[in-house]
Amino acid sequence: MKKRHRLSKQKIVERKILVMLAFFSTSVGLWENFRQLWLQDNGFSAADVSIVTSIGLVLSVVGVIFVGYRLKMGHLKGFMTVTLGIKLVDLMILRSLDATNSFWLMSACTAIDVITSYLIIASVYPLITTIIKNNEIYSKRKLVEYWFRDIGVLVGGIVLGQTFLGSLIDYNACLVISVIFLTLAIATMSTFKVKATEKEPPRSDSILKYVMKSKLQRFYMAYAFLAAMSFAAALGLKMLVLTNYLNFSAGTATNYLLIVGLLSDVVGVLALKYFTPKNDYLTLTLKFGIRLLAYVIAIIADDPFVSMLAITWSILISTAYEDVTDGCYINLVDNRHQLSYSTIKYTMSILGEAAGMMLCGVTYNLGVGVILGVSAVITATQLGIAFYLIHLRRRRRSVRHSASRMRYDERMIDN
Repeated sequence: MKKRHRLSKQKIVERKILVMLAFFSTSVGLWENFRQLWLQDNGFSAADVSIVTSIGLVLSVVGVIFVGYRLKMGHLKGFMTVTLGIKLVDLMILRSLDATNSFWLMSACTAIDVITSYLIIASVYPLITTIIKNNEIYSKRKLVEYWFRDIGVLVGGIVLGQTFLGSLIDYNACLVISVIFLTLAIATMSTFKVKATEKEPPRSDSILKYVMKSKLQRFYMAYAFLAAMSFAAALGLKMLVLTNYLNFSAGTATNYLLIVGLLSDVVGVLALKYFTPKNDYLTLTLKFGIRLLAYVIAIIADDPFVSMLAITWSILISTAYEDVTDGCYINLVDNRHQLSYSTIKYTMSILGEAAGMMLCGVTYNLGVGVILGVSAVITATQLGIAFYLIHLRRRRRSVRHSASRMRYDERMIDN
């Protein structure tokens, strides 16, 4: 008889973290897909939605900075559990506010919803690094987030407009289902324990010093800001663009985003396993160069169908090549500094998304062409920085490092 292969305790914890992320991402995908339309039904304009979301994103920075510089790795799991609980209560309050005309209270709860989501997303990978750390697990963690977010969209697309026990499934019912998945995420968090394997760094400013003195990391932070900004500038209000400009119904827009999102996840998996070129310049051209070209063509054509194709490609390629565009820079940092470093990275990404969301709200009334035009300018700048980062990486290959774990080392700081 063949002996059954027993999973190690670390592998079990790793999988439980990913299961928690799966439940959380399903909850997020189900509710956030309809949140813009729910707010619109409650009297919010597109500008109001973008402003409230942007405020939530900016406030998320404060929370992420707190996590990175005040929270110890050993306390990370407890913090995430509390944050999930706050999000659960907040969503239940939002449900009770429907049709109450409580603009300011709805705005506050929506901002809290945004803040808690980003705190969890920013904390997941540092939590995983207590178990395992490499470029592949970074992409795997991202793909789990993307896959199950799209499953949330799928659940919403299936149940929206259906009748269950004599009641019509509307946005509020989707919110309730989102709460159920969030509860499952909290329950999963209670089934495992993690232990920090690295001693806490003696100085809280050491990683900031490293980032500020390393040309590679400075440019990567600029890239992270622009990458989030360009995507949000084009797609920050995608449900409103699809329903109000491209004349999709809410159900059709949901199904469209679902199909494209699922295909995007498939592309991400296939790219990771089979279709990553050895030349990183070509990889970045596939991810961002074609997106930029699609935006330019859509602007020139000024046609809704062409604009939809540009949006489709942007979403389709969004999950691919994370190991090349992000993982290789994030994993340069030692586990002791991973949480602090992730704080800086997510701060830049969140601020970029907030700026992009604000731009999307400002340009929304000017038409899809202007929205894509602003994003195209940012994408071109982002692509230039991404190419320069590859150039810097190739110059630094003489630095000695482990194949699976590149070490944080003062020798990596540019003289």
